[in-house]
Amino acid sequence: MTDTISAPAALLLLLAATGCSDTLGPDLTPPVTPDTRERITAATTTAQNASVCTAIQPFYWEIGDKAATLGSASVARAGSAVTYTATSQMAIASASKLIYGAYVAERRGGALTAEDIQFLTFRSGYTNFSLGGCENGDTVADCVARSTNGAFTAANVGRFSYDGAHMQKHASLASPGMNLGPMANVALAAEVRRVLGNEIGLSYTQPQLAGGIRSSAGDYAKFLRKILNGDLRIAALLGSSKTCTNPATCPTAINTPIGGGVNWNYSIGHWVEDDPTTGDGSFSSAGAFGFYPWINADKTLYGIVARLGLPGTGEDSALCGARIRKAWVTGAAQ
Repeated sequence: MTDTISAPAALLLLLAATGCSDTLGPDLTPPVTPDTRERITAATTTAQNASVCTAIQPFYWEIGDKAATLGSASVARAGSAVTYTATSQMAIASASKLIYGAYVAERRGGALTAEDIQFLTFRSGYTNFSLGGCENGDTVADCVARSTNGAFTAANVGRFSYDGAHMQKHASLASPGMNLGPMANVALAAEVRRVLGNEIGLSYTQPQLAGGIRSSAGDYAKFLRKILNGDLRIAALLGSSKTCTNPATCPTAINTPIGGGVNWNYSIGHWVEDDPTTGDGSFSSAGAFGFYPWINADKTLYGIVARLGLPGTGEDSALCGARIRKAWVTGAAQ
């Protein structure tokens, strides 16, 4: 008679031979997911104490999902009486770019033209926006005609250049373009809200599509939640048609405001934070004065760092915002 081994006995022999037991080893233990309380504590500690965050205080931060705010706080600065909250109105500068990208996506029913993509990824050849921008009383078309704003450089077509002229020119193009040329500040704000949602509070301090909006973190959060919910067509376009942006590593890039050798890409009115060394794939649109909104790579969370700093300090807010984001995800202060 041939000896046989039952199935349970065979399994025990196999486990013994491989050094395993009938219980899960440490490497097979499912990771513990931090709860909301732990995430809030980690994010708050990071916002208050991380060096990249103490450098930009005071500010307001917020993180939420498609339904609501999950955590937020006003972070003070010693010796300063300034406090920012969800309702603080401020110039959001280049955070306007994501709003314009979303506006165009709605107008196009989610199907951008090749021309739209070229303009909205800053490869149109319109690369001469003046430091003066627009006058407060200008229309969109007036601003294009002002100074060098409407100057076209054929050699720059197809090359990334971070410049407000791309969106300004695009907005002014007659139908089948956006045909916003005749609109000044009030009419322009009304049109953008008509398309994206009248519940989103915003105004224009100058009719500049790439940087003219004044709003608050609370109102911008409404816009971001609509994206997470799929209520706005830009949701499906986040990260699409992206282009490299760092002239040091990309032969088709002319200039970028992102320093430190960071290799982010640029998509439809927003950055893709996908540097292979430091990035986490989030989508963002930092403004020059420090207003930094983001959506994480899997489109389940949004966040905002809101403050009004010196011109050119948007990247500082991005550094802090990314650290707060990591603290939230991991449940550990960064």
